[in-house]
Amino acid sequence: MEILEKIKNELIVSVQAMPDEPLYKSDCLLAMVESVVVLGGAKVLRLAGERDIKNVKKEFPNIVVIGITKPNVIPKNYKELVYITPTVDDCKKVIDAGADIVAFDATMRLRPNNEKLEDLVQYIASEKKVSMADIATFDEAKNASEIGCNIVSTTLSGYTKETENNPDSPDFELVKKIKSKLNIFTILEGKIWEKKDIVSAFECGADSVVVGSAITRPQLIYKRLKGVIG
Repeated sequence: MEILEKIKNELIVSVQAMPDEPLYKSDCLLAMVESVVVLGGAKVLRLAGERDIKNVKKEFPNIVVIGITKPNVIPKNYKELVYITPTVDDCKKVIDAGADIVAFDATMRLRPNNEKLEDLVQYIASEKKVSMADIATFDEAKNASEIGCNIVSTTLSGYTKETENNPDSPDFELVKKIKSKLNIFTILEGKIWEKKDIVSAFECGADSVVVGSAITRPQLIYKRLKGVIG
C-alpha cells in the first residue's frame, strides 16, 4: 500500500495531551505539531480526537495522520479496558476527521457493545483507509494479521493485565518475534526515551517507530530528569 511506503523508516511523533493539561488547548497542540513538522521535519503524526485531526489536516494536508479516539479521563482500571478507538463509531469519527490511518486497541479484551475486532477492520477497509492494531502480545499481533489489519504496533505492551510485569523499556523482543513469524508492517511504540532505543528498534526489524512523551510531554520529561536528583 502506498501509505505504508510513506511511513516506512519514519520517526512518527505522537502529539497528544489530556483535557486537564495546559497543552490540550487547540492552539498549543497545533504549535507543538508545527514545531515537530516545520522545524523538526516530521512527516507522520499520531493524534487523538477529532478536533486535533481536523486542525492538523487543515494546516498540514500532506502530513500522514494516524488517528485515534480515547476518553477525556483515562479510567484507573485502564489495564482491563478497551478504550483506544474501541468501536466502529469511533473509527468513523477518526476517518471523518481526516485520518489516513486508524489505530485501535486490538487486544483480546471485551469491547464495548460486544463489538468484534473484525467489525472495525472491515469498516476501515470499506472506507479505503489503513488499519493499525495496537497490541500487547504476539498472539494479538497474529490475530490482527489474520483478520486483515495492515499494521501492528506494540503500543499496549506493558499496559494490559497480561503484560503489566513487562520491563519498563521498549518491547524489542516482541518486535523481533513478530517480524520473524508474521508478514506484516510492524511499528515499535512505547517507552522510547533515548536515541539508542530508536536504533535498537530498527535493528530488531521495526518498520517505523513512534515517540510521544519524550518529545511532546514536558511534564513527564521534567519528572524523568528531576528523578536523577532524588
